Amino acid sequence: MTQPFALAAEPDSAAREAGRLMFAGPVEFLKGVVAMDGLPPADRPEVCLAGRSNVGKSSLINALTGRRSLARASNTPGRTQEINFFAAGESRYLVDLPGYGYAEAPVAVVEKWQRLLRAYLAGRPTLRRVFLLVDMRHGIKAVDEEIMQLLDRSAVTFEVVLTKADKIREAEHGRILAQVRAALQKHPAAYPEIVLTSAETGAGVETLRSIIATLA
Repeated sequence: MTQPFALAAEPDSAAREAGRLMFAGPVEFLKGVVAMDGLPPADRPEVCLAGRSNVGKSSLINALTGRRSLARASNTPGRTQEINFFAAGESRYLVDLPGYGYAEAPVAVVEKWQRLLRAYLAGRPTLRRVFLLVDMRHGIKAVDEEIMQLLDRSAVTFEVVLTKADKIREAEHGRILAQVRAALQKHPAAYPEIVLTSAETGAGVETLRSIIATLA
């Protein structure tokens, strides 16, 4: 019997090549969006990366694209409140959602951002999947539950990507995976696999590239 939320399998040669080609070409920052009317045309499939502050999102985007400083981490966690769009050639948008889980911004700013996030998730027809980044050292936290509930309500499929897998001992992997799997069982929008990654060692990066490239 297949285990619910199993680790994503290694890509086959065709998927691996599709992922390589997608990110071998030009990948450029397009724009930062602060309101729905600023979104680029919905003219191609897009995927977005979400995760709490300091989860390693910028590092993973840079590893995926093979560019050292395409995505830059804010010096202050939770400071950036823009939806950042990157164009992978003419075929995909890679969308970087601001980190959540910090209360650095004023309440009114946070509320405005939450409204934008809800509108984006519910109303973007070309959004194929949200990759929800979770720090493997900590597992799923309450702030992750909040965004997963929002994704459930928005009927947007999300897939958990565990980051910083190199920062904990392999003996601890099973415990963290069990905690993540138990949490995901409660969410109907959760895609039934998990990707384990490390931006530092490159583990799982090829797999994630292949998944993004093969999402029609």
